[in-house]
Amino acid sequence: MRRTAYLAVVGCALALGFAITGARAQTMSPNEVKGANLSGKWRGATGLVTKGADGKVIFLFGEIQPSVVCSPLQVCDIELQGGEVVRDVLVGDTVRWKVEPATSGAASGQAIHLIVKPSEAGLVTSMVVTTSRRTYHIQLKSHASQYMARVGFDYPEDVSTKLADINARLEASNIPGAGAPAEQLNFTYAVSGNASWRPTRVYSDGLKTYIQFPRSIVGQDAPVLFVVSGGQNRVVNYRMKSDMMVVDYNIDRAVLISGVGWHKQKITIRRGG
Repeated sequence: MRRTAYLAVVGCALALGFAITGARAQTMSPNEVKGANLSGKWRGATGLVTKGADGKVIFLFGEIQPSVVCSPLQVCDIELQGGEVVRDVLVGDTVRWKVEPATSGAASGQAIHLIVKPSEAGLVTSMVVTTSRRTYHIQLKSHASQYMARVGFDYPEDVSTKLADINARLEASNIPGAGAPAEQLNFTYAVSGNASWRPTRVYSDGLKTYIQFPRSIVGQDAPVLFVVSGGQNRVVNYRMKSDMMVVDYNIDRAVLISGVGWHKQKITIRRGG
């Protein structure tokens, strides 16, 4: 009996010793604790999840670590951006999780799909996907019956690109003549002479001529335009729109004049250089 009690005491002491040793081995520094907490908050954060086409679950890339729920005997389709080339796929649990690649779309902009399949319910692991454009950090969970059939991403840079395109179109629509076909626009005009308001650009759409001045001319007296025809200066219809002079004439040669006497300034415009 005494021997049994002795062995029990020894066993408890050994177990306690192993527990203390293990606790010492798991001790973390303040920075390690802080880093683990920050990572945990990022992994557990609730981000924006929206519905895409055909029931696709959409995550905003980079906002949080997406948590993708899969189910045994079902497949989860994680679709990446079109044209994105996958470099590596790293999964924490490669025994009970299978990830297979697939593609869709034309070769020039095909999209990579990662088909994820868990072997059983109640599993949690992580997956890192490195591509030619970015790195995905994804958490994988398996549920007995619930799963996300299709998963995709919205990318912040796509929104910026779309806004830039819209702004460019709006800016172009405000330039007279920009709506004409490109082959009808003629920019082969030479500008000579010195003036503070010297035109920055002259072009024609085949019907009208557009003379653009520096922005500083807005609010000031614009020069007077004369079209040179038969050796004489002739007045034609034109109007100012902000820093742009719109001439209702397809001019070959013209002069712009402001001031008189010593203060006179003259600019000559010739088509064809």
